[in-house]
Amino acid sequence: MDGSAELEAAERVVMRWDSSSASASAAAAAAAADEPMLFDGAGDRAEAERFLRAVDDIRRLAPPSPASVGSPRRLSSGSSALGGAGCSAAQVAMARLEDEFRHVLSSRAFDLEIEALADLTSLSSISTDRSNSVSSIDLPVVEEDDPVSYAVGRRSSYRSLRSIREIDLLPDDAVADLRAIASRMAAAGYGRECAQVYASVRKPAVDASLRRLGVERLSIGDVQRLEWEALEAKIRRWIRAARAAVRGVFASERRLSFHIFHDLPISNVAVAAAVPAAAATHDTPFAEAVKGAALQLFGFAEAISIGRRSPEKLFKIIDLHDALSDLLPDVSDIFAASKAAESIYVQAVEIRSRLADAVRGILSEFENAVLRDPPKTAVPGGNVHPLTRYVMNYSSLISEYKATLSELIVSRPSASARLAAEGNELAPSLAELELPELDNQSPLSAHIIWIIVVLEHNLEGKASLYKDTALSHLFLMNNVHYIVHKVKDSPELWSMIGDDYLKRLTGKFTVAATHYQRTSWLKILNCLRDEGLHVSGGFSSGISKSALRERFKSFNAAFEDAHRVQSGWSVPDTQLREELRISISEKLLPAYRSFLGRFRHHIENGKHPELYIKHSAEDLEIAVNDFFEGVTPSPHNRRRSHG
Repeated sequence: MDGSAELEAAERVVMRWDSSSASASAAAAAAAADEPMLFDGAGDRAEAERFLRAVDDIRRLAPPSPASVGSPRRLSSGSSALGGAGCSAAQVAMARLEDEFRHVLSSRAFDLEIEALADLTSLSSISTDRSNSVSSIDLPVVEEDDPVSYAVGRRSSYRSLRSIREIDLLPDDAVADLRAIASRMAAAGYGRECAQVYASVRKPAVDASLRRLGVERLSIGDVQRLEWEALEAKIRRWIRAARAAVRGVFASERRLSFHIFHDLPISNVAVAAAVPAAAATHDTPFAEAVKGAALQLFGFAEAISIGRRSPEKLFKIIDLHDALSDLLPDVSDIFAASKAAESIYVQAVEIRSRLADAVRGILSEFENAVLRDPPKTAVPGGNVHPLTRYVMNYSSLISEYKATLSELIVSRPSASARLAAEGNELAPSLAELELPELDNQSPLSAHIIWIIVVLEHNLEGKASLYKDTALSHLFLMNNVHYIVHKVKDSPELWSMIGDDYLKRLTGKFTVAATHYQRTSWLKILNCLRDEGLHVSGGFSSGISKSALRERFKSFNAAFEDAHRVQSGWSVPDTQLREELRISISEKLLPAYRSFLGRFRHHIENGKHPELYIKHSAEDLEIAVNDFFEGVTPSPHNRRRSHG
């Protein structure tokens, strides 16, 4: 068979599948809607193979025609402008292949099981062995030798991490058909149109997958208007969804695009001018299919990164930063290899950088919030101040995020410069504070210590609100004790604070406890001294009974006042409360017993001894157990029987 006859035979095969010729008849168009497809995934494939050979013969034998750009469906209906029957048959062939490509891509796609992506939501650093996962890739690269036939194994030629799971989106035979169709369309100059069909089918599928993963279509404004509690829940969901989307959905889409379009010239003249030829292969249809979904996905993290900074957001933003950092190798793997898709990777890197800036800014804002918290109303009973609890719980959480924060916090706090710049009303006194220089102190450790230093200073201001000096010392004792024990209860925080600074804190606690006991009990214990009770001179010497009676009355009044007042004070830590009571008892009870033993007979031999000796040592011991409960004491019978 000569070339002309071979061309005519190929044209006859193609024209039998020309559905556009019936477009003038509504009935024919309706019938065409139900016409059989060459690549229907079932039945005899001989006709499909015959059609592909005919397309190859027409391209080989037909004279070249002027280059054309546009849908082969539109061009095939106006073939007279193309010159020659062979060119008309070629256009019919391209139109048919476009329809077949769309049909296979739409009808043969698997329903992506989102559940199969569930275990991709964990951090890759702690992910389990996925060697038995669906289409996991750990083997060396397999290159494609034949750019036309579907000769590649089902493995991509880009580096993949163990965290990536590529799921088959279509059966192998369907992917082979799509590759065969795409190679013919690309060879005829319709690679771009083929890619557009691919994107028009796969983009809705990608969008649907992200919706099923829980990715919401939210603008930056929508995100920033959300209450923080609602946003926290969305961040948790986003982290899980992003891992599954990147490692499962996007990775699978890229592999499918690779298997169909690898090494095919898919760009027309207009596209090639903007996209380098080396990049205008399988990456372009992939990028067009997923770019919108990827921008939407990462847009949520971007909205968080540029939102209002406040201390309560720190840890969720660190979670978001860590999740994005964990994903970046996969994002690079999937997107950064081509010009068509690398902007997605660049965006993800920029968002991570902005999240890091947000973390640093929030930590600074937290320090300033501690600085600015003004003395307002004294906490009842000298209890632990809410600011102390908040700051120390916050610091404990900071220590739990040490791995990330140590990378992000690279400079030590500069107290006086920052305070002066901010015009803080506390600046004059705070500027005198010194940040302890400890051996091998990291910038993050310096920030935590600075936070505690500022907290201590703030607490001293709050202690001045108490009119009772003893209560102000008790307040400082409670709060520094809380700080010390929060440090000791957190190994991470302790390791960052260091033993030297912890000793300083413990020393401040001891000083506060000592000052409380001195200011509160020195006056009471002075009532039990001998000074001023002895009289001498003239013809007699001995004890002044009037002075002794006044001494007992003074003691009774002072102790009862202390009992009434200090029972309403608070020492919330059970062990500290008991230790403080024991310390008081160890000073008070021996002194009282001694005083009572030496002088009680002087009172008992006089009138109305019960007016002066109102308490036994046992009464005092019972009364001390009422101290620091934060409530009004219950009455005790402390009257001594003289019957």
